[in-house]
Amino acid sequence: MRIGALEAGGTKMVCAVGEENGRIETEIQIPTETPAVTLPKIAQFFHENSIEALGIGCFGPIDLRKDSATYGFITSTPKTAWQNCDIVGYFKKELGIPIGFDTDVNASLLGECCFGAGIGLTDCLYLTVGTGIGAGILSGGSLVHGMLHPEAGHCQVQRVPDDSYKGHCPYHPSCLEGFTCGPAMEERWGKRPNELPEDHIAWVWEADYLGQALSDYIFILSPQKIILGGGIMEQRQLFPLIRKKVSSQLNSYLRTEELNQMEAYIVPPACKGRQGILGCLRLGFAALSE
Repeated sequence: MRIGALEAGGTKMVCAVGEENGRIETEIQIPTETPAVTLPKIAQFFHENSIEALGIGCFGPIDLRKDSATYGFITSTPKTAWQNCDIVGYFKKELGIPIGFDTDVNASLLGECCFGAGIGLTDCLYLTVGTGIGAGILSGGSLVHGMLHPEAGHCQVQRVPDDSYKGHCPYHPSCLEGFTCGPAMEERWGKRPNELPEDHIAWVWEADYLGQALSDYIFILSPQKIILGGGIMEQRQLFPLIRKKVSSQLNSYLRTEELNQMEAYIVPPACKGRQGILGCLRLGFAALSE
């Protein structure tokens, strides 16, 4: 069974063909330009590789409500050329096959739950910390969408003492994304995050904000595991700092076996950067099964 996978990102589109078991047969990357330029190139790749279904994990915001007139659309994205783009409708017309569609971060979560750190779990949180902050949530064995999809990067956090940075988010003066995303770090410190030394105070502040948010997510969602991905989380010195902050925030109110083993509870992805495309394969397989 040949499944197509499309990890649709703001700078590049990763296209692959593989099987539901995670074996990738072929893969290419296509720059994210305008829909008129980029989508035909993707369609051509899948035409040439003869697939039975397609799974799309897409940057957003997107419309995931199947009863909506704009289901399958990229909606109010900051990438203006892609606003109101009917990405699912385009590929249904071009390819004529079942299509699975979800957020890029839910696809990453799905990849980890099928092939990585979340195998066997029914309740799991995947947080990506990079150009933006996004959350994928598995609850009771199902991916969470709700009225739109989670936008956990915009939860409110308390400003760290001595942090006078105004915040990067144009909508919220004190949200997690506004304080911790890659552009915020670069704007605050005058350097790209990967140029900062490991012992820089930036990482202590970053862990403080992330720890605040994760504690709230734990109280609300009660995940069995938290997986932290994205470019910022490649700075592995963050993990012990975040675990310490979370433990402090929880203050022993919750007592579970998982929380007694923080090193196994808050973890990096196990799929080593492949979780998104692997999750897209599973989205395509699910669409075919339906």
